[in-house]
Amino acid sequence: MQQLSANLYRHEDTCAVYLLKQGSSAILIDFGVGSILDHLAEAGVERVTDVLMTHHHIDQGQGLDRAVAEGIRVWVPHAEQDLFHSVQDHWQARELDNSYNTREDRFSLLSNVPVHATLRDYATLCFAGQELTVLPTPGHTTGSVSLLATVDGQALAFTGDLIYAPGKVWSLASTQWSYNGAEGVAASVASLLDLRDRAPQALLPSHGTPMLKPARAIDLLVSRLRRLLRERGQNPRLLELRAAPYEALTPHLLRNRTAMAYHYVLLSHSGKALFIDFGYDFVTGLAAGYDRASRRPWLYTLPVLKRDFGVSQVDVVVPTHYHDDHVAGLNLLRRVEGTRVWAADLFADVLERPTDHDLPCLWYDGVKVDRRLQLETPIAWEEYHLTLYHLPGHTHFAVAIAFEVDGKRVVATGDQYQGGALPQWNYVYQNGFGVDDYVKSAALLRRLRPDLILTGHWDPLWPDEAYFDALRRGGRMLDRLHRRMLPVQRQADGPFGASGPEAIIMPYRSGVARGGEQTLEVRVRNSEESAQQVFVALKAPSGFTVEPANVTCTAQPHSSLALVFKVKAVDAVVGRRYRFAADVTVGERHHGQVAEALVSVETAP
Repeated sequence: MQQLSANLYRHEDTCAVYLLKQGSSAILIDFGVGSILDHLAEAGVERVTDVLMTHHHIDQGQGLDRAVAEGIRVWVPHAEQDLFHSVQDHWQARELDNSYNTREDRFSLLSNVPVHATLRDYATLCFAGQELTVLPTPGHTTGSVSLLATVDGQALAFTGDLIYAPGKVWSLASTQWSYNGAEGVAASVASLLDLRDRAPQALLPSHGTPMLKPARAIDLLVSRLRRLLRERGQNPRLLELRAAPYEALTPHLLRNRTAMAYHYVLLSHSGKALFIDFGYDFVTGLAAGYDRASRRPWLYTLPVLKRDFGVSQVDVVVPTHYHDDHVAGLNLLRRVEGTRVWAADLFADVLERPTDHDLPCLWYDGVKVDRRLQLETPIAWEEYHLTLYHLPGHTHFAVAIAFEVDGKRVVATGDQYQGGALPQWNYVYQNGFGVDDYVKSAALLRRLRPDLILTGHWDPLWPDEAYFDALRRGGRMLDRLHRRMLPVQRQADGPFGASGPEAIIMPYRSGVARGGEQTLEVRVRNSEESAQQVFVALKAPSGFTVEPANVTCTAQPHSSLALVFKVKAVDAVVGRRYRFAADVTVGERHHGQVAEALVSVETAP
């Protein structure tokens, strides 16, 4: 046990474990195999209350089961929580055959560890009389955090494996988040510079010895990492974008250039800002995989926004659609900045209850919607008025957001079209695509006649008449091609879409205790020109009962109806994703089991 100051100790294990004490109690930062618990008396400590993990790697916490057994509360990075409390599911789901996923998420714990709570980015927490601030520092892993604290009068940064020594990292392999990528190298540069700006007096790494000249240690490492990026030809604009992430499209309308999907900022004379979309700020590249730990929103560019444009408050955020790259940061904005979420009533339920829906690109957590906005109804915010219009195509659950700023008519269209002057369709069938959606959107944009169109991933457009003509021609062509190739009953509109499901089950994913009950709603579509008798039987796996077993009713032409079933886990054992199927007959046509839902049995009664 090495004493660093009156109340700070360092213990060498499979990683460096730091002990912060108050009287006879202490907390730990990282854990290793837990051998520090055999040496507490050397620091005059009788009891450890909490252990805070900087990241999920096994060398940081392979002994956490011992901590739990001794009643020590375990705190883990919010983005990496699944790699602690559900790591067994991760091991079962992780692709191995012909895998190009080189992320070091297999350097993980071998079994689940109960998690007391998560370390949420930018949160300040109090332990044993000591305040610690959670700073997101992706690089070594996507979800890594550093912990900032003032201990015995010295400002310290517990940096995990972000930096090993002046100019050195513990692992370069861990910074390769995708096959042949350097995403973590660029993220490390961004994280190190953010940490440097916060002026700690010492860096305490998980591997390596404390660094008492942080600025010098960081500058040397940033220089070497940038050289590596230059030689690889990757992220050449990293520092440029860090210095100036926002560009002014008009004096009071900004575009953030650093995000995976652009977000836009409407500036009020009051100093408040309204965001259109907010997903992954300052992206250095996407990690392989789609698990929670592969995606990390943060608020990296907000200090520059406030400094350079006089923003005092990010007051409201309005998403164009529900996809994760447009909404991943909404919960973070609300918690850290107090930002209110206003969303179209059209997809507010998708945001709030993502597991109810079988849709692509859903964010992992529900997003509380503070205000549900009605379509084609002007909404006042500060000196502006915004109007939302249904914009199906890329997804059924999307809107165009129209407003006027600095004398310009502006419409934000999300991901509806790809490209610039020659617009390309950007439809995804599983998003709920209707064959005439792009006819509708072309007509809408011609009616609104914006001076400026804001896109999700492409440069802003200043359209002319030829552009609107191109939208109309393209929409008609797409509609015509689909109608020629698809049967009439597969030319659906709305959430069923041209992917052609005859039924969907909601919620799509749910959980129930053994012996408990869950309600499943089967929504069936009648695509015929006349009323049809509909028969639906809900098929359940062994251990479950369904009430009623089947339902018969009449559906009107080109309409859908909802049928309710009660599912009870009478004898089902605890397990994940039991499959239920809706067996559907419409009129004389038996479609079979055309929709599924997944129910997990989570706990015993």
